[in-house]
Amino acid sequence: MSTVVSETFLPLVRGAGDREQIGRLLLEWVEHGWLREVDAAFARFLAREVPDAHALLILAAALASHQLGRGHACLDLVATLRDPAFALSLPPDGLAARADDDAGESAALPSKVLADVTLERWLAALANASLVGDAQGNTPLVLVGTRLYLRRYWQYEQNVCRAIGQRLDASVQLESALDVGSLRHALNTLFPKQATQDGTRADWQKLACALAARSAFSIVTGGPGTGKTTTVVKLLALLQSLALTGDGGRPLRIRLAAPTGKAAARLNESIANAVERLPLDGFANGETVRAAIPVAVTTLHRLLGTRPDTRRFRHHAGNPLALDVLVIDEGSMVDLEMMNAVLDALPEQARLILLGDKDQLASVEAGAVLGELCRRASDGYYTRATQAWLEQATGETIESRLVDDSGGALDQAIAMLRFSHRFTAESGIGQLAEAVNSGEPGRVADVWASNHADLALLEGTDKGDAAFKALIVDGVANGNGNGRANSAATARRGYRHYLQTLRDQQPVHASAQSAFDAWANDVLAAHGEFQLLCALRRGAWGVEGLNRRVARMLQEEQLIAATGEWYVGRPVLVTRNDYELGLMNGDIGITLALPAAADGWNLRVAFAAGDGSQRIKWVLPSRLQAVETVFALTVHKSQGSEFTHAALVLPDTMSTVLTRELVYTGITRARRFLTVASAGGRLVIERAVRARVLRASGLSAGFDES
Repeated sequence: MSTVVSETFLPLVRGAGDREQIGRLLLEWVEHGWLREVDAAFARFLAREVPDAHALLILAAALASHQLGRGHACLDLVATLRDPAFALSLPPDGLAARADDDAGESAALPSKVLADVTLERWLAALANASLVGDAQGNTPLVLVGTRLYLRRYWQYEQNVCRAIGQRLDASVQLESALDVGSLRHALNTLFPKQATQDGTRADWQKLACALAARSAFSIVTGGPGTGKTTTVVKLLALLQSLALTGDGGRPLRIRLAAPTGKAAARLNESIANAVERLPLDGFANGETVRAAIPVAVTTLHRLLGTRPDTRRFRHHAGNPLALDVLVIDEGSMVDLEMMNAVLDALPEQARLILLGDKDQLASVEAGAVLGELCRRASDGYYTRATQAWLEQATGETIESRLVDDSGGALDQAIAMLRFSHRFTAESGIGQLAEAVNSGEPGRVADVWASNHADLALLEGTDKGDAAFKALIVDGVANGNGNGRANSAATARRGYRHYLQTLRDQQPVHASAQSAFDAWANDVLAAHGEFQLLCALRRGAWGVEGLNRRVARMLQEEQLIAATGEWYVGRPVLVTRNDYELGLMNGDIGITLALPAAADGWNLRVAFAAGDGSQRIKWVLPSRLQAVETVFALTVHKSQGSEFTHAALVLPDTMSTVLTRELVYTGITRARRFLTVASAGGRLVIERAVRARVLRASGLSAGFDES
C-alpha cells in the first residue's frame, strides 16, 4: 500500500473520517478508472448529508454503486473481503494498475485498501440508521445479512421474487383445470414418438411443453441447438389448441419479445419458419391454431413503451399490457431492472415464459436473473408428484437422478433441454462447450487432444505474427506450429471471403436496384461466414486495438482501402437502437458503393431488413450516429448471433473478465468451425475455465426452499 494512501485512508477506517479525505480518495480511484464518477458522486452525497458516517460506510456505498456497473445487484461484503480484486473486477478490463511513480504514490487499488478490514468492523460501520436500513425504512442503503444494496435494486429483487412466487402459486389452479387426457393427445400430436439411439432418452421438448402448460410462470433453458424455439412454438400451439377447445373458446393474446433488436430479428425469422412446419393435422382446429400463433417479435423496450428522458415505461401495474401470454427469448440477457418492469406490466392472469441458455453470459446490466432462477436446473429437483404427473401427461419417463422431493415450486416450472440437434456426439464444438461448462481444464485438454475437424487452436499467438494474420484473412489456423491443422481447414473462411464477394460480384453502374440488393445480401451472407470475437474491449487484445490491427492487415492484402472513417468494405455495428432508421442495437451492416450521377459512386451502408425477407436497408453513413467498426466484436455483443466460423481471441494475461461463461458463450457462437487464438496459451484458457461469473445477488435466496 502506498505511503500516501496509508496516511489518508487508514485513519478514516479507524474513525468517523473527514469528508475531504474521503472525497480525495474516491477522486483518485475515478481518475484511474477504478470507479465511475457516478459511484464517487453518490458516496460524496451521503458523506455530505450525514457528516458522522464512518469512512467504511462511505466506501461501501461507493462500492455498492460500483458493483451495479459490473453487473451485481449488491455488494457482497464477505466475497469482497475474501478476494477484493475478483469480487470488484478491478482493475477493469484492459486496464492494468499503473505502476509509475506518480500512480504508485498517489493511489492504491481498493483491494489493497481493504486488506486490513474485517467483516465485523465493516458491519459495525454500517450500523447507521440514517443511511442503512431494512425493508421498513426509506434509507438509501439496505443491508440484508452481509449483502449491501442500493434500495432501488433491493426493491427490484423483492418485486421479482414476489411476482414470480404469485404466478407459481396460481399454477395450482391451472394444473387442476387441465384435462390430462386432452393434454396428452395434443402432446402426442405435436411430438410423434421417435426412436432415439439408445431407445431410452426422454423427449425433453415434450416434457417442457407439459410443465409450461400447467404453470403461469415457466422457463425453458438449454444450450445451442437444443430446440428452444421449436419447443416454444409447439407450446404456443398447445396453449392455443386448449384455449380454442369447447364452446365459446377464444384465442389467447400472445406477444413475443427479446431484449435486443438483433435477438428479436433472429427469433422473428426462426419462429416464422417453425410455425409453418408445425404438425397440426391431428388437431380438429389445426389451421385455426396455426393462424393464432404470432410470428412478429418486438424488443422489450418497444413492448413496454419507452418514455423519453425517463427510466419508466408506458405500461406498468396501473396500465398493464393487453396480453394473455408473454414469451421472452434470450432470457439470459434480461437484467434485474427490466425483469421487474416486465413483471410489473403483466396482467395478473397472464403467463410468462422465458427462453434462454442458463450458461451464457448474463446481461451487462445488474442481475443475472435467468442464471439465478436456473441454478438447479441441471439436477432437476422434480418431486415424485411432478414425476408421476409428467408420466401421465406425456408418457415420458425422466431419470431418477432428476427426482428429489426437496424440490421447490420454482424447480417444477423449469425444463432443461438436454439434447443438441446442432452438435452431434462427434462435434468438437459441442464437446468443448460441455467441457468448459464442467469447469475441468483436464476435460478441455482432452477435447483439444482429439483433434476434431471443426476445432482449431492457436497457442501463444502474437498479434503481429503470420499465423494470426492467416487466421484473420483466410481463416487458416495452422501457421505457427501451435495451431492444429485438419482436413476441414480449407472450408474455413476469413475476412477475405466477404471482401472478394464484394469485389467480384459488384453489379455494373447501369444495373437495376434489385441487382444491388441481391449483391448486398450475398456480401452480408459472406460476412456472416466469419467473425473475430474478443473477451476484452480495451487493450492490445481488445476490440479497440484489434479493429485497427485487422484493418491494417486487410489493407496490406489490398482487400480494403481504408483512407478515412468510411470506406468500401467497412463493417459496422449499431450500438444504440435507432427507431427512425429501423436499426437495432447489435445490427451489422457493410459499407458498399451505389451508383450516383455521371458514372460516380456513393457510399451507403447495407443492412438486412431483419424480417426474414431479402430486403436491404441502404443508409447514408452520415445518418448513422451510433456505430463502430466491427472486424472484432466482444463476446457480450455477439450474444444472439451465430457465425459459420467464429474465432475467439483470448489475451496474453488473465483478466477478471475471462470466465467460464464468457468462453462458453464465445464457443457457442460457432455453427460449423471454431478457432481459439490464445495469446497466453493454454494457461489462460485453463484459468478462464476455472473462473465463474458470480453475480452478487439475493434473488435465488428468495426461492431457496430446500
